[in-house]
Amino acid sequence: MAKNKSRVVNVPARTLDEVPEKVYTSLRRFNAIMGVLHLLQGILMIVLSNDTTYPIYTNYLRFDLAARSLVPDPKLAYELRFGPAVAAFLLISAVAHLSLATFGYGWYVRHLKRHMNPARFYEYAFSSSLMIVLIGMLVGIWDLGSMILMFGLNAMMNLFGLLMELQNQTTERTDWTSFIYGCIAGIIPWIVIVMYLVGAASSAGATPPAFVYAIIVSIFVFFNIFAVNMFLQYKKIGPWKDYLFGERMFIVLSLVAKTLLAWQIFAGTLAPV
Repeated sequence: MAKNKSRVVNVPARTLDEVPEKVYTSLRRFNAIMGVLHLLQGILMIVLSNDTTYPIYTNYLRFDLAARSLVPDPKLAYELRFGPAVAAFLLISAVAHLSLATFGYGWYVRHLKRHMNPARFYEYAFSSSLMIVLIGMLVGIWDLGSMILMFGLNAMMNLFGLLMELQNQTTERTDWTSFIYGCIAGIIPWIVIVMYLVGAASSAGATPPAFVYAIIVSIFVFFNIFAVNMFLQYKKIGPWKDYLFGERMFIVLSLVAKTLLAWQIFAGTLAPV
C-alpha cells in the first residue's frame, strides 16, 4: 500500500538548507544597533521637546431637560504632552529590538527558521498604532472614541500580518486572505485622516501647517512600503526569495518611518522656541 505524500509547505527554498549561524548573529547585532538608535532618539525627544499638548475629548450624550432630548456633551478628558507621546513609539521599538538581541534571541531564531517573526507584528501593533493616532491628532482627531478605533484598526492590520505568516506555514500555495483583510483594516484610519485634513483645508483660517501635509504624505508612503515588502517576500521576487532579506528590510523601514515621523513632528511643533 503506497504511503501518502507529505504536504508541501509554502516557505522559501532556503528553509530546506542550513543557514550559517553567522547570518543570525549578524541579525542579532543589527537588532542591537537599531534598538540603541531608537532608544537614543526616544531619550532625545523627551529631553529636547517643549511642553506642547494636544487635547483629548469625550463626546458622550446627555439629556437636555429644556429640549427633552439627548444632545452631545463634549468634555476635555486629558491634555496629552506630545513630546513623551512621540518618544513612546521610539521606545517601544527600542525595547522590541533590544529584547530580540538579548534574552529573546533564541526565540527569535527559532521563528526566523520557520519564516516568521511574531515580535515584529506585536511591536508594530503598538508602535505604529500610536503613530497613526498622533498623526490623526495633528489634523484635529481629538475624540477619544475615534482615537481608540484608529488604534484598534491599525493594530488589527498588523495582527493580520502575523496571521499571514502563521497561515502560510502549511499551505501549498500562498493564501493572501489575511494580507488583503489587513490592507482593508489599515487604510480606514488614513481615510479618516484625509477627511479631517480636507475638511480643515476647506475652512477659512483652519488650514493645517505645511509640516502636517509632509508627515501625512511621507508616512503614508512608508506604511504602504511595509505591505510591499511582505508582498515581495511571498512572491519571492529577487533578493526577497530569502526571507531574512525581507526581515532586514522590515527593520530598516521601521527605523526610517519612526525617525521621519518623530523629527518632522519635532521640527513642526515640539522644538523649543
